[in-house]
Amino acid sequence: MTRDELEAVVADVLAGIAPEADLATVGEGEDLREALDLDSMDFLNLVIGLHEKLGIDIPEADYPKLFSKGGLLTYLSAKTGG
Repeated sequence: MTRDELEAVVADVLAGIAPEADLATVGEGEDLREALDLDSMDFLNLVIGLHEKLGIDIPEADYPKLFSKGGLLTYLSAKTGG
């Protein structure tokens, strides 16, 4: 998947968790949790949603790699062979 396709998937999953969250307003290095006001359950639901949509396993040890928009997209790209 391309980075744009992955970003669309992330935005779609986020829409189901926090409909007011706009991924497009988040900078590459910004912390998603702070920028989108996600609590720990929202973040966990994001990880679960990405697992379900993309069919990839995301171990808890990798969660810190997902905190920024750039880190999340880079991680997903590597996991999906993009």
